Amino acid sequence: MNKIVVLIPALNPAENFIEYCENLTKNKNVELIVVDDGSKKELKYIFNKISKLTNTTLLTNAVNLGKGRALKNGFNYYLNKYPKENFGGGIITADSDGQHSIEDIISIGEELNKQTEPCIILGTRDFNDPNVPFKSRNGNKITTTIFKLLYGKKINDTQTGLRGLSYDFIKTCLSLDGERFEYEINMLIEAVQNNIKIIEHKIKTIYFNNNAETHFNPVKDSIKIYKIIFKKFFKFAISGLSSAILDVLLFTLFYKIIIKFKIIYPIIVSTILARIISSLYNYFINKNLVFKDNLNNKTIIKYYILCIIQTLISSILVEKMYTLLNGNLFPSIIKIFVDTILFLISFQIQQRWVFKTRRDKKSDLTS
Repeated sequence: MNKIVVLIPALNPAENFIEYCENLTKNKNVELIVVDDGSKKELKYIFNKISKLTNTTLLTNAVNLGKGRALKNGFNYYLNKYPKENFGGGIITADSDGQHSIEDIISIGEELNKQTEPCIILGTRDFNDPNVPFKSRNGNKITTTIFKLLYGKKINDTQTGLRGLSYDFIKTCLSLDGERFEYEINMLIEAVQNNIKIIEHKIKTIYFNNNAETHFNPVKDSIKIYKIIFKKFFKFAISGLSSAILDVLLFTLFYKIIIKFKIIYPIIVSTILARIISSLYNYFINKNLVFKDNLNNKTIIKYYILCIIQTLISSILVEKMYTLLNGNLFPSIIKIFVDTILFLISFQIQQRWVFKTRRDKKSDLTS
């Protein structure tokens, strides 16, 4: 079977990290890569001892560059050092605080070696376990909920550091943004958006001293993580808002003109005319700036299928609500309410269908 390559980024680890690495390398199938991410000088003796272990490589960052950069450095070394024919299963990432058991690391490594397609295996903790610190339990559940709402995929442990990445997916991860903890959430977004297989592997839930050794800053790092999660949605919201403003202005203009000429179905006609112009604007903004799909020109067909359906639903609902309210509320106000609901639905459809990337093709991943 392929050997298991384990990558551990470490910043100012405790002395028991030496024993942890020793236990890992006792398994003859394990190759260990440790990245010293700019630790204190007085702790260099820890890394000196680790560097002397069997089948162990030590990489050193002169200053602290962040977990994301440490992982990228390790990934780059792995791809250059380990040939795919002998180590093609992929790489396991683990944390240096000892919260990932040796048994779970080996188990994920064995499962990774069985995979035949690009994938990411997540070591998933049980957050209902009473030993889980309050901030870790609730922080993860909030992130899981938001991730599910925005990307349509429920991942029970979005912040786990124990992961198995297939050989080809590692290449993709090297080009992702993020230098610190936000890098790991970017991996998940990339996997979901490109149909990379995600496997959740249950692991032991281990915390020492209420997770006091973590380098995760609950304020700074959480802001960076949520910035990454909401990044595309914020762009989509700005695009949608500017399109909606244009659409409402055009609708109001056309409605006033059509009313003067006594054309039948003024609301429906005004909606269609306004949407033709605003949708062209919205399409090019979403294609080039939000979803950055500059290669696929067929998206305009999907976009207008969605646009036509959305326009019909919008016009029908506005018409019905206007009638139910006996004309006591101006149609533009009703339209703002209706289109806000349709906007949230449209984001999911555009992301998962219209502008969905397909970088999971073998020709892209193995080139």
